[in-house]
Amino acid sequence: MSEKEAGLSSHVVVLLFLIFLAGRGIAGFGDKEVVVKLKHFLQSNNKIYSGGYARWNESDPSPCRWPGVTCNDDGRVTGIDLSNSSISGPMFVGLSNLTELERLDLSENTIDGRLPKDLNECSGLRYLNISHNLLGGELNLTGLVNLQVVDLTLNRFEGEIRGKFPAMCANLVLLNISANNFTGEITGSFDECPNLQYLDLSTNEFTGEIWKGFAKLREFSVAENNLTGEILSETFPSNCSLEFLDLSSNKLAGELPDSVANCSKLKLLNLWNNNFSGAIPSSIGELAMLQRLFLGSNRFDRNIPEKLLNCKELIFLDLTKNNFGREIQGIFGRFVKLQFLSLHANYYTGGIQSSGVLKLPDLLTLDLSFNNFSGELPVEIAAMPNIKFLVLAYNNFSGGIPPEFGSIVGLQALDLSYNRLTGRIPPELGKLKSLLWLTLANNLLSGEIPPEIGNCSSLLWLNLAANRISGRIPWEITRVGRDPNPTFQANRRDFNVGGLSGACLSMKRWIPVNSPPFSFLYTLLTPKSCQTTWDRILKGYGIIPICMNSTSQVRTLMISGYLQLTGNLLSGEVPQEIGNMQFLRLLHLDDNQLSGNLPAEIASLPLVVLNVSRNLFSGQIPSEIGSLRCLNKLDLSRNNFSGEFPMSLNQLSELSKFNISYNPLLSGVVPETGQMATFDNDSFLGDPLISYSSRSSYPPPPPTFGNSSTVYRGTSRSKVGLWIPFIVSFLVFGVASFVICLRIRTPVSIASLILTIENFVTRSSDHRS
Repeated sequence: MSEKEAGLSSHVVVLLFLIFLAGRGIAGFGDKEVVVKLKHFLQSNNKIYSGGYARWNESDPSPCRWPGVTCNDDGRVTGIDLSNSSISGPMFVGLSNLTELERLDLSENTIDGRLPKDLNECSGLRYLNISHNLLGGELNLTGLVNLQVVDLTLNRFEGEIRGKFPAMCANLVLLNISANNFTGEITGSFDECPNLQYLDLSTNEFTGEIWKGFAKLREFSVAENNLTGEILSETFPSNCSLEFLDLSSNKLAGELPDSVANCSKLKLLNLWNNNFSGAIPSSIGELAMLQRLFLGSNRFDRNIPEKLLNCKELIFLDLTKNNFGREIQGIFGRFVKLQFLSLHANYYTGGIQSSGVLKLPDLLTLDLSFNNFSGELPVEIAAMPNIKFLVLAYNNFSGGIPPEFGSIVGLQALDLSYNRLTGRIPPELGKLKSLLWLTLANNLLSGEIPPEIGNCSSLLWLNLAANRISGRIPWEITRVGRDPNPTFQANRRDFNVGGLSGACLSMKRWIPVNSPPFSFLYTLLTPKSCQTTWDRILKGYGIIPICMNSTSQVRTLMISGYLQLTGNLLSGEVPQEIGNMQFLRLLHLDDNQLSGNLPAEIASLPLVVLNVSRNLFSGQIPSEIGSLRCLNKLDLSRNNFSGEFPMSLNQLSELSKFNISYNPLLSGVVPETGQMATFDNDSFLGDPLISYSSRSSYPPPPPTFGNSSTVYRGTSRSKVGLWIPFIVSFLVFGVASFVICLRIRTPVSIASLILTIENFVTRSSDHRS
């Protein structure tokens, strides 16, 4: 080799080495470029609300200090956490360029569309959480062979899963695909998942028989599907390792086999809402670690096996809707550690005292609703030392509410609705400082509302509707719920607060079905989500974004209280102090005999619903109501309002239901634009002094285009745009060819160069524009 050739060869070696070093440097640099591009993508799709990604400082040489971004020792991006970041729109395409990515969390956003194909190329992913979004289509993650944790809860994925998971099961430990639209059978889908321990398939549309391999897991839930067939004895082998088993809300039938006792580690067994029949297996008594047992909504025999008393750790027992009839079985009074007992809808006629359930020392929740109990309410309830939630609704109780109930110091929820109770509301109830929820609706109660009720400082949900209560609304009622925080703080310290097996039933009694936006929540409620939602409410956490005040449309998760006095004989004026009830989101005063002016102070409340229809209100409608920016439902109908209805109501841009009918002294002109123009004549019936401005039936004029020179400039920009793909293709092809020829395998470098070129071309195009 000549000296000249040797020198040339050494230069090539040096050049190759420099390119190699550059490639390694560009790899880290490329990660930053990808994350920056992710930030720009998110900002372009979320122009109003943004998450922590808005604080990513692009001047930093590395993204490793950015919130939500984690890196390894080499400075490579290994994790991105954008959970609960107010992200909407489609999912970012390009994550596969982060070749060291191991963790991706995009949960609790509103990302929609389908999963991008390049996500399936992120072969290093070990943790993937895209739960609580709006993603849909068929699922394909077969390329992610290293996944250990996958959470797809609450999306819109569909199709069958058989054949999808064996390809990615080798390392899978946890899989949660609940609350989607998956269909087909599950048998055999997870046989090749040797490390799988936690599997949640609940709230889908799976059919066929149950997968018989679930006993090798620690936790298995297939609740709320359409599975059929029987549970065979061999389903529970001798080496059963289950700790949590939820088969609720399916169509499983037959008898439960005694072999369930083989699952000696079971802490939760949920068979609620199936077609199981026959005797309750006495072998359940061998489950020494069992804490929660749900056997409700089946057709089990009335006889409760004595051996169940051997479940010394049992704190939660649900035997609702089994049509037991007659009196409450005496065995229930012998489960001395019970904290939650739900026996509603069993057609019981008696036995509340004789069964001993009122003497259970640790009982926190007792639900005896939807039965046939009659007579007076048992005074013995007042002696229960720890009771917090007492639900006796939908029975035939009569007589008065015992004043002794006012001595149940820790009581948080009292539901006596839909009975035949008479007499006055005892003023002693004002002693219940922890009371959050008082429902006495649909009884025959009379007399006045006791002013002492204002001493219930935690009371956020008060429903006295459909009684015969008369007199004025006492101003003291506006003091309820002024300081619920001590109760919420106590509940946050108590892990077992709430705990109602009938949480959905309680939720649906708590949420007025016809009151948006709460009614929307009905479509999302499942037995699983009900319990979570109910728990959040009792701990003081909001469940629906609500306007913080009456002058702003900014929303935050806040507790949404209500006052419901509908359908009574109340008279007089509404106290002006009502403006102090800042927790109110729903105010129902309709169908009474209230009179006088509607106080303008109502407009200071963060209301979503205001209904004062069917009263005797007079005077002008307060113009201040127009400042309730998030008001969704306004009903002022069938009163004696007079004067012009305020044009400020036209500012209520979120109003979906509006009614001022049958106020014959109201006058004014319904505007042809704005929110009032969206309501038809039914909102103004019986208002002869209200007229309608003419509304043109012609379509809007077409948009005005610029002159010829403007069009010419637009055409020039279009021509420049046509050249951009060719320029990009040429540069990308050239760079790729050069690297391939040198046999330098640095895919991240190529990706970084491509991104750099695309950004350069984009900036150039934007500059020309």
